[in-house]
Amino acid sequence: MRLIGVGNRFRGDDAAGLLVAERLRSELPELEVLELEGEPAGLIEAWDGAGAVVVVDAVSSGSPPGTIHRLDAIGEGLPADVFRASTHAMGLAEAVGLARALGRLPGSLVVYGLEGSSFEAGESLSPPVQAAVERVATLVRQEVARFTSGT
Repeated sequence: MRLIGVGNRFRGDDAAGLLVAERLRSELPELEVLELEGEPAGLIEAWDGAGAVVVVDAVSSGSPPGTIHRLDAIGEGLPADVFRASTHAMGLAEAVGLARALGRLPGSLVVYGLEGSSFEAGESLSPPVQAAVERVATLVRQEVARFTSGT
């Protein structure tokens, strides 16, 4: 199983996905952890060969900061209004759509979007997003337990 944290650690709440990945790297040795700070299109290569993948990224959909969005990207498309481009030229929704068209999705793909409020350069995480990072780390632990137990 692979966890991919997506974001930019120098743009405030956009670092949320990277921070979830950092927290779980040493804690879950059965989980392969990657951090992607470039274009989300790089996800297609990042999940290549993985049977199950969890992606965590900050989003800006207009929901309250700290809101957690969870979607099964295999069973449903990612809504572009939630997973839009933000600080990336191509958004996560477009990257998943491209991978679907190319037949390059992993067998299981769960995406967590953490609703951010501040994406300014040099800012630290806002308090609601910091709290959401902890909640998503717990949710990813549960995903790993379900996947590794086969349920």
